[in-house]
Amino acid sequence: MQRLRRDLSLYGLTMIAVGSCIGSGIFLTPSQVASHLPSPALIFTVWTVGGIITLTGALTFAELGGMFPKAGGVYVYLKEGYGDLAGFMYGWAYFTVINSGALAALSIAFAYYLSFIFPMSAAGQTIAALTVIVLLTLINIFRVKVVELFTNIFTGLKLLGIALVILIGLMAGSADTLQSDPEVLIKPARNLWNAFGLALVGVLWSYGGWQHTSYVSGEARNATRTVPLAMVTGAGIVTLVYILTNLSIMYLLPVSAMAGSDSIAADAVSTVLPNGGFLIAILIAISILGTALIYTLSAPRIYFAMAEDGLFFKQIARVHPRYRTPVNAVLTQSGWAILLLLFWGTFEEVITYVTFTDWVFFTMTAFTIFLFRSRNRKVNRPVKTFGYPITPLIFIIISFLFVLNTLIEKPAQAGAGLVLLVLGLGFYWFFKRKQV
Repeated sequence: MQRLRRDLSLYGLTMIAVGSCIGSGIFLTPSQVASHLPSPALIFTVWTVGGIITLTGALTFAELGGMFPKAGGVYVYLKEGYGDLAGFMYGWAYFTVINSGALAALSIAFAYYLSFIFPMSAAGQTIAALTVIVLLTLINIFRVKVVELFTNIFTGLKLLGIALVILIGLMAGSADTLQSDPEVLIKPARNLWNAFGLALVGVLWSYGGWQHTSYVSGEARNATRTVPLAMVTGAGIVTLVYILTNLSIMYLLPVSAMAGSDSIAADAVSTVLPNGGFLIAILIAISILGTALIYTLSAPRIYFAMAEDGLFFKQIARVHPRYRTPVNAVLTQSGWAILLLLFWGTFEEVITYVTFTDWVFFTMTAFTIFLFRSRNRKVNRPVKTFGYPITPLIFIIISFLFVLNTLIEKPAQAGAGLVLLVLGLGFYWFFKRKQV
């Protein structure tokens, strides 16, 4: 039986974690956050809280990654913790909305920013977005080492670009823009809590992605050590980058201008550089392309693992005889993403229920660490969660409160995610019956 090739190094895995997080989100969500929390202090707080959630999550998942160094990541942890149904539902949600939808939206966003650099019609943008998915699919069918090369290049370029934004903001900006409106700070506690929860949607969307490293565990060298270390290192890098980026933007733009900006990074840099918008458009295009490349790489390994377990169409588990990549899983995801691309306009419309669905499973996954510590005490744990049990408890409690607040404040979007999960139950029973 053909097996996946273990080519990914620690550096490559870390770049996957970093590159999966730093995509288009940091260039779009700061204005959304500012619209909910019109105070520099509160904005800084919500991004810091997002970083704490990310770090506690990565530390928790690091132990799970060391225990189960197999392709599929979170799918494997859920399946081992709760059984086949939980694993399948995660894979189902990832295929139907979370990753395929994000891939389609990222491709559309790339085409939009490409048209800022090279003007094109709406039809031209659609063709460009479709072309991006096709090209990324072809790259991912070849050896995963090729993807690692492209990932390292794109992630390195985007980090250099973001470093430029940070330097411009901190060196050329002014702390005078950090003055808060006193009325903001005396809002009723309940309204402030709800606003904080809604702002956290965009923050967690931007921070999401570090777990993608776990999906390619089956192709990592010395996975029990490199996968956990890459998740924690990647989460730390992203937290530092996001906090500094937001601080630099707030040094360049007042909060009111942030809330009204559709291209916040470009507008911020334009305050001190006349051609800043054009330069930032190039940066965003490169960043989105790199993130879309990683999404095309990582998530198909979940569908591959599901198919190997008999919980998805068996053809999805086919490995390319020459390149030893999960070719059918990659093609299936890209095909679905293309269909979504043709019917959707942007990914902004789905950000809430995508994030809601994703974090339902994150909360469930983190809780498995207690299950495994209780019933699998003698299992080898190459990496143990720092600060256990406090670290996973922080992640679980904050994640649960976030999910609950989203369900209350955005019932339509959260409800849509729940409906998709219910539809997945039918497919689960179909595949289970085929196993009998």
